[in-house]
Amino acid sequence: MSNLNIQIHETAFVTSTFRSLNEDLSKDVYAKLWDNSRTDVLVEKYLDQVCSEEVSAHCLRNRFFLEEIERLQPEVLINFGSGFSMYPFLLSDDIIHIEIDKEEVVSYKEEKIKAFQKDGKLPERNIHFIGVDFSQDYVHILLEKLLLLKGNKSSFILIEGVLFFLSKKDTEKLFEFFSRLQEKGDYIGSASFQNELKASKVFGKLLDFCNKEMVKTEASDWQTVEDDFYKTNKNYELLNHQDYFSLSKKYNNEVKLEKDLILNENFYILKKIV
Repeated sequence: MSNLNIQIHETAFVTSTFRSLNEDLSKDVYAKLWDNSRTDVLVEKYLDQVCSEEVSAHCLRNRFFLEEIERLQPEVLINFGSGFSMYPFLLSDDIIHIEIDKEEVVSYKEEKIKAFQKDGKLPERNIHFIGVDFSQDYVHILLEKLLLLKGNKSSFILIEGVLFFLSKKDTEKLFEFFSRLQEKGDYIGSASFQNELKASKVFGKLLDFCNKEMVKTEASDWQTVEDDFYKTNKNYELLNHQDYFSLSKKYNNEVKLEKDLILNENFYILKKIV
């Protein structure tokens, strides 16, 4: 990973590093396997220039979804935009895992996981890796692959750290796809930002950082998703809605900054009702 023109998918390293910096909060004892010196430099810059509470924010997101998946006990976990998350190794070994991301991400992840397992750093798990470009026409081929792997088993679809980078049209297309894939009683876990974030001081800092360290960008390039998107979906019922502040209370995480300086992410659990 170069220090200049960092690609969006390479933020997966940053997210894993955040999760590794407070294992007590994230409950992710394997995230540190992805740590590297180049990412450490970027993380230090990010925490200094954007938001120092991003470690806690990412740890709480991991903890929330991990505990929700444990509670709901799906037979199959389908992780869209899986990055370098380590849920397969934090959950029961009888769950089937389907990891979906860009081809270069899943290929690298699969190769590294096999090496970690060979070295005894990770346990064996039932994992299938699928490379997809969500901006392309993926629906028919991906649906066929997933239905073959999933069968009639109960499922939990996880999509975190993805919607911010997609268009509204692509997001609607994705949730329609989820509905075709899932059966009544299945679940979705989703993470997204709300529009009010774009008026905050911290969002301006995020844009400045992206323009310096990643790719040239402006506010309109990033998607926000309001509660109504989840509340009015005809195929799903909203069961649970949390954010950084509610999860901080639940898990006794001290909030140190003003709200205007925190990238407050919202987390949703939906259940398929038709």
